[in-house]
Amino acid sequence: MNEEATKTIYGKYNDTLSLVMEQITDGIREINARSLNETGHPLYEHLIYRIKSDVSMREKCARKGLPETAESALCKVHDAIGIRIVTGYVDDIYAIIRQIKLMPSCKVIEEKDYIRNSKPNGYRSYHMILEFTVPYEDASGRNPGRFYAEIQLRTIAMDSWASLEHELKYKHQIGNEKMIVNELKRVANELASCDVSMQTIRDLIRQG
Repeated sequence: MNEEATKTIYGKYNDTLSLVMEQITDGIREINARSLNETGHPLYEHLIYRIKSDVSMREKCARKGLPETAESALCKVHDAIGIRIVTGYVDDIYAIIRQIKLMPSCKVIEEKDYIRNSKPNGYRSYHMILEFTVPYEDASGRNPGRFYAEIQLRTIAMDSWASLEHELKYKHQIGNEKMIVNELKRVANELASCDVSMQTIRDLIRQG
């Protein structure tokens, strides 16, 4: 075991966490490869993943009033593993969701559909918290253990908007904040309309 890894909040489970993330992402890649083989079309454009940094996880535990321990980070908080799937089309998001739910030893803990029910600021995405039962000990001492992952699914348009909104709103001092917020929501709605149009065009092309 990497000595430096044991110094993080994840402790001796750091390497296991990486292994679990690899298994989950391999499963998602298999879903994409299967779609490509069966239909000639991939289901997603980008697969992005990370393990929450030691600093970020400690800050999150502190905000939640939890002790800064591996058990808190891996059993009480559910986004140590974060995965983002970026698709070309809205329908592909729901197709991927259906396939993810069929993955072995996977249980949906929570899901929020911010695509059909966008946030007031215009944010759109599909969020899932998943529990995976794996043949490794977890931070509660269970074996098989349970590890968690947060998955966000977005179209390219949704992902671009979310990234730019974060940069514009949270990384700069903003004057005329009300106007900026209204403009961001307007753009989000326009991009959502574009997503619908692109989906319609693809459907018409596939219908021949």
